[in-house]
Amino acid sequence: MGQIVFIPRELDPNEPRVAASPETVKRLAGLGFDVIVEKGAGLGSRIPDQDFAAVGAVIGKASDAGRADVVLKVRRPTDAELKGYKPGAAVIAIMDPYGNDAAVAAMAKAGITAFSMEFMPRITRAQVMDVLSSQANLAGYQAVIDAAAEYDRALPMMMTAAGTVPAAKTFIMGVGVAGLQAIATARRLGAVVTATDVRPAVKEQVQSLGAKFLAVEDEEFKAAETAGGYAKEMSKEYQAKQAALTAEHIAKQDIVITTALIPGRPAPKLVSAAMVASMKPGSVIVDLAVERGGNVEGAVPGKVVTTENGVKIVGHLNVPGRVAASASLLYAKNLYAFLETMVDKTTKTLAIKRDDELVKATMLTDGGRVVHPAFAKAAEEPRTEPAAIPATTMVAEAADAKPAAKKKAAAKPKGTA
Repeated sequence: MGQIVFIPRELDPNEPRVAASPETVKRLAGLGFDVIVEKGAGLGSRIPDQDFAAVGAVIGKASDAGRADVVLKVRRPTDAELKGYKPGAAVIAIMDPYGNDAAVAAMAKAGITAFSMEFMPRITRAQVMDVLSSQANLAGYQAVIDAAAEYDRALPMMMTAAGTVPAAKTFIMGVGVAGLQAIATARRLGAVVTATDVRPAVKEQVQSLGAKFLAVEDEEFKAAETAGGYAKEMSKEYQAKQAALTAEHIAKQDIVITTALIPGRPAPKLVSAAMVASMKPGSVIVDLAVERGGNVEGAVPGKVVTTENGVKIVGHLNVPGRVAASASLLYAKNLYAFLETMVDKTTKTLAIKRDDELVKATMLTDGGRVVHPAFAKAAEEPRTEPAAIPATTMVAEAADAKPAAKKKAAAKPKGTA
């Protein structure tokens, strides 16, 4: 009998995705694994049990996790799930470890070798394993679809005998993978799109998709990207200037989609209550960062809030899960591609190379210890979650900046739109 890979049904009621597809189950069997899929694991992603069984999987139950050498999941295992895993099992999932030190320590105590897929390095070799890209891509698409569903007007300009319907003005804040896909989707639907980001490298990408770029383009802006391609946290001074520039722009928009996240920190506050209040009734804001504290003041996780001035703030949780059938297929391929690198093709067994750059980047716990350098002291010294800069502070600073801009033209934030 070969080593066992177990695919559980996710316990979170808000998680319809599954960590395998019929295609990846077939490939896992080809690597020499016996695959057990928990009954009903794929139903939320439109994959019935018989589809898994048809490619060689055994349809099992939750307790089968205790026999598994590898557990492939979407979300970090719960304490109850950890009790059912055998020590030494490799557990691969989106672990969301920042601010969850107790959960990381619990995985170490359980003796599992835990891998956090969101820590996959952004190198050529690992592109096929990049879960942040595969899932954020779908989140950006779905954000526009959700905005269109809440916006009670047409997005494209329509010229009819009865009159002209103007195109919806859409503003994308944060131009990573999700933001770029949101731009592309909004453009396909006929909206007039502008976008902003603190990283100068994305300006060309925004323009290549037919959108206009808006940013305070000063010296800090020119150095506002990490070596890994992520946005740096900007100074309070820059945030004030950016707030001053965007506040006026937001007031004219029909749809705003925010996607800004900084790894290891709460989501930066980009849209204040004052900005929301400046928008027209019927306008829509979609906050894709709501699970990390939100970019929008007034956003409520899991809710669509209508403000006093008639603006809808959409705070759906697990946006990739809203297109679970597509998200699961991509995520399953991410997992398979990573697991394949840890399989000895001769013996057809799991052989984790702990000096491999992918393993070193993603391994959270191993041999009863927290081994990832960012979390190595999680059990002894719980990490304090840093605070996001509040939108009220940004607005106050932006308000102070506006009079200066009126008095002296040279003080006006430089931006393009």
